[in-house]
Amino acid sequence: MLNCPRCHQTVDSQAITCPYCQVPLKAFGHPGIPLYQAEPEKYLCNNCLYHSDDSCNFPQRPYARDCTLFHDQSEPLVPDFSYNTNNNGWLKIVKFWFQRYTIWWLFLTLILISFLHFF
Repeated sequence: MLNCPRCHQTVDSQAITCPYCQVPLKAFGHPGIPLYQAEPEKYLCNNCLYHSDDSCNFPQRPYARDCTLFHDQSEPLVPDFSYNTNNNGWLKIVKFWFQRYTIWWLFLTLILISFLHFF
């Protein structure tokens, strides 16, 4: 659930438009494309990472009030996925490796079984 930027009513997170004030909440009528909207009398570009590093090519820049590419410059662009080695953290790392390289583990297991079969 999220709040409508215009009327501040609680709206379903998959809603394309606000059922109360009809403001668009998703870009191009697609529920998978979020549409970021600025508060009244403010612009999104002031807090956007792409505006600060001058990589934005949006035509409404620097006065955009709604944008699909907005990224808050106070948040990291790529989330930190560091592993915690305390509290069985090594088990999570082993589980991650088994999930990521499943085919290689199966192939290695097959080779080990075939070697053991000869002895």
